[in-house]
Amino acid sequence: MSKLFGFSGDDDFCPGGSIYPNPKESSLFLSLGHHVDVYFPPRKRSRISAPLVFTEKFERKKEVSIEVLPDECLFEIFRRLPAGQERSACACVSKRWLTLLSNICRDEFSSNSNIENLKPEEKVTENKAEDQEIESDGYLSRSLEGKKATDVRLAAIAVGAASHGGLGKLAIRGSNSTRRVTDVGLRAIARGCPSLKVLSLWNVPSIGDEGLCEIAKGCNLLEKLDLSQCPEISDMALIAVAKNCPNLTDLTIESCSKIGNEGLQAIGRCCSNLKSISIRDCPLLGDQGIANLLSSTSYVMTKVKLQALNITDVSLAVIGHYGKAITDLVLVGLPNVSERGFWVMGNGHGLQKLKSLSITSCRGVTDIGLEAVGRGCPNLKQFCLRKCAFLSDNGLVSFAKAAAALESLQLEECHRITQFGFFGILLNCGAKLKALAMVNCLGIKDLNLGLPLQAPCKSLRSLSIRNCSGFGNASLAVLGKLCPQLQHLDLSGLQGITDSGFLPMLESCEAGLVKVNLSGCVNLTDKVVLSLAEMHGWTLEMLNLDGCQKISDASLVAIAENCPLLSDLDLSKCMITDCGIAALANANQLNLQILSVSRCYSITDKSLLALGKLGQTLVGLNLQHCNAISISTVDLLVEQLWRCDILS
Repeated sequence: MSKLFGFSGDDDFCPGGSIYPNPKESSLFLSLGHHVDVYFPPRKRSRISAPLVFTEKFERKKEVSIEVLPDECLFEIFRRLPAGQERSACACVSKRWLTLLSNICRDEFSSNSNIENLKPEEKVTENKAEDQEIESDGYLSRSLEGKKATDVRLAAIAVGAASHGGLGKLAIRGSNSTRRVTDVGLRAIARGCPSLKVLSLWNVPSIGDEGLCEIAKGCNLLEKLDLSQCPEISDMALIAVAKNCPNLTDLTIESCSKIGNEGLQAIGRCCSNLKSISIRDCPLLGDQGIANLLSSTSYVMTKVKLQALNITDVSLAVIGHYGKAITDLVLVGLPNVSERGFWVMGNGHGLQKLKSLSITSCRGVTDIGLEAVGRGCPNLKQFCLRKCAFLSDNGLVSFAKAAAALESLQLEECHRITQFGFFGILLNCGAKLKALAMVNCLGIKDLNLGLPLQAPCKSLRSLSIRNCSGFGNASLAVLGKLCPQLQHLDLSGLQGITDSGFLPMLESCEAGLVKVNLSGCVNLTDKVVLSLAEMHGWTLEMLNLDGCQKISDASLVAIAENCPLLSDLDLSKCMITDCGIAALANANQLNLQILSVSRCYSITDKSLLALGKLGQTLVGLNLQHCNAISISTVDLLVEQLWRCDILS
């Protein structure tokens, strides 16, 4: 031992020379015993600089330092540290110590180091504390983004998390441009954080199979894995995860060009608890991988999302036959799936539990295929259809008749849908339809159809028609009679409707409107707001008049007098002045929480007192581009309304 501390650094520590015959070719892993492997990165020999100690003969001596110890000795010291706090303190000394500590597996620490010197009663207390820590599931969550994502930070997390209950969730988004996250950082997490359950890797091109394989071997409790834009991760890593992480329940793979069918097949064979799968833009994945995965997890898989894949009708046939437990299904951008694929999926009779279905940009969605889907999914409640150019009115009406349990329907950019299809849904849907939305459907034209009104859709509570330029007064008048129980109404972007079409609809609504969005309806005037406030003011909670340039102070007076429950009001780009703001401030029962007057150029500094009074209940105030309000006034409002978030 005296030789150890008297070692000056000039001579070899080992009398027999280097422990390796050729140091340059030696392995980076040094075996220290049974099942003990430690990673030692290549480093230069430590140079010890010690101050001079002057004596009578001016002899030069060097002070004794722990830095003269080789990594092997430091490893033996670190693995005997008594607790996590001491290890964290040692990790702060230098990068060398941090690297050594982060590469020691948790089971390599001396099991008796914490309690061998305790009294019997203290040992019992220590054991109870450990049990509580394991059972509480109170694991830490860490997220590294951009420049903060480096191997050094991951090593620090691996060491520090051990003294705080362990790491349960880790997200890495991007990496440092000069010091990227690599497999070395993931190796530190794998060795120091066996409690890891959730791992997300987004846009980390420097991480490959080696790092994820280490995670699979060291973190057997992993439940959720999210891989996005990881071009160096291949099937080999996914196979390692499948073999070592049987508790995996959630898997997301996006833009991973090296992952193919083999990795997905391994997940299907080994991960019997997998409940959710999301795959996007993986060119090597095809029908073989999807079919094997879904057929192997037929009774546990509940959520499936397939986007931008080279799959064909075969995959949809497997979904229709083996998707016995699927409740949520999303299909996006599948160009190789034809009408036959959707028809077979609907007639497979396996989607009996499907409740939510979303289809986007799939050419195979036609009238025949959609009708088959409606009949094959008897419990479907939510359906969203986007950018399906070959669907017509006949297919939509047939689907509405078949899907008797449907509660919510959304159509977006389906340009072959006309008024016949829209009103056909309302006339033929089941008694459970509660929400209907149409967005950017340019096939709708304002026509007098003369539809029968014997069976109105009394179950509909929410209606949204946005940016459908052909929807006008004639359609709106019929709509009010068909939907008398509406509570939420969104007509944003309908420039063709005027007071003459909207007023009859207000009169037809019997239940009382709660949320109304009229943004972009440039032809509506104060008459609409006056009628809305008088007829539905007692239920109205949200009103959006953004861009309604014909709305003036008269509307604000009516709102102040008749809308006691109104909490959210948007008056952006309206012709209101200081008088209108004063009317709102003087209301006796109004309790606004969010107010937007952006681009209301007639509001000036004179509204300071009124806005201050409104601010007693406001939590959000938008004053952007109100050029007549000075900066000093805004500063006073910010100081006065300290609880309110003010945008200026």
